[in-house]
Amino acid sequence: MLMASCVGAVTVPLPQTWEVVTGHLTGRTAGLDPIVDQIVWEYRVPRVLLAALCGAGLAVAGVVLQTLVDNPLADPYVMGLSPGASLGAVLVITAGSGAVGGASVSSAAFGGATAAAVAVFLLGQRRGRLAPTRLVLAGVAVGYLLLAVTSYLQLSADPNQLRQVMFWLLGSVAGATWDQLPPAATTVAAVTALLLPLGRRLNALAHGEEQAIAFGVDVTRLRVGLLLAASLLTGVLIAVAGGIGFVGLMIPHLTRLTFGTDHRRLLPLAALVGAGYLVCVDLLSRTLDRPNELPLGILTAAFGAPFFLWLLRRNDALAGR
Repeated sequence: MLMASCVGAVTVPLPQTWEVVTGHLTGRTAGLDPIVDQIVWEYRVPRVLLAALCGAGLAVAGVVLQTLVDNPLADPYVMGLSPGASLGAVLVITAGSGAVGGASVSSAAFGGATAAAVAVFLLGQRRGRLAPTRLVLAGVAVGYLLLAVTSYLQLSADPNQLRQVMFWLLGSVAGATWDQLPPAATTVAAVTALLLPLGRRLNALAHGEEQAIAFGVDVTRLRVGLLLAASLLTGVLIAVAGGIGFVGLMIPHLTRLTFGTDHRRLLPLAALVGAGYLVCVDLLSRTLDRPNELPLGILTAAFGAPFFLWLLRRNDALAGR
């Protein structure tokens, strides 16, 4: 994170970056170079922190959703949450805030993710209980429907709006400000803290519904809580950073392969790995084609799609055994 705060269109030496960061943390800002101070503290540090928060939150959401539906390919995008957030944001950009009751782009994105989660929740029930397979199918169906509406709205956008829409859909933390950090940080910290005591129940659920019930777990109640947690994380983070795909798919698997499947360790470690991963991706996004910046979604897809294919081959190989 410190190195990422040094690099950009203008590279700031590491000692100067450290001086600025420690100066603000200790309240000793007198004598700092005002230009360097503005670059590092006003632009770079909020960006790096927001990238870390988004990576951590999306990774935790991925862990939760994969356990919820007992499917290793589940993530916020597959479950329809990301398309819902995207539709809300694009609606404001193309039709104006009046179309959604005066809401901002971020508020509309959060509302879209929440509405998508409610739809998936209602469609994913069988006889009053959440069914994992139905949840996945409902998420895919709802996601494609929302993407179709989003594509239609893009057809009516003018060139300036279309550029804004595409950049937002692909995700970016380039415009991060200090004001955006408290809601994102509070949500990620609070949801992760609430999930950590549920580690044993998540372990039981990961081994099957029958075993979870045998351990005294209220499976339906747990699944509802997990869906709400994932929806809240996804909605808040996409609302401030746009659509960032594959983080919720890749990071949980990489963490499981490296550190094991115990959710008491998996949740906090996935958050740390996800934070570091997205900070590195953001660093690449502003250095590969300097001074231009690439949307985060392009790079996460470039890394995530091959991983997805490898995961499919690995699952096939394991099934063959």
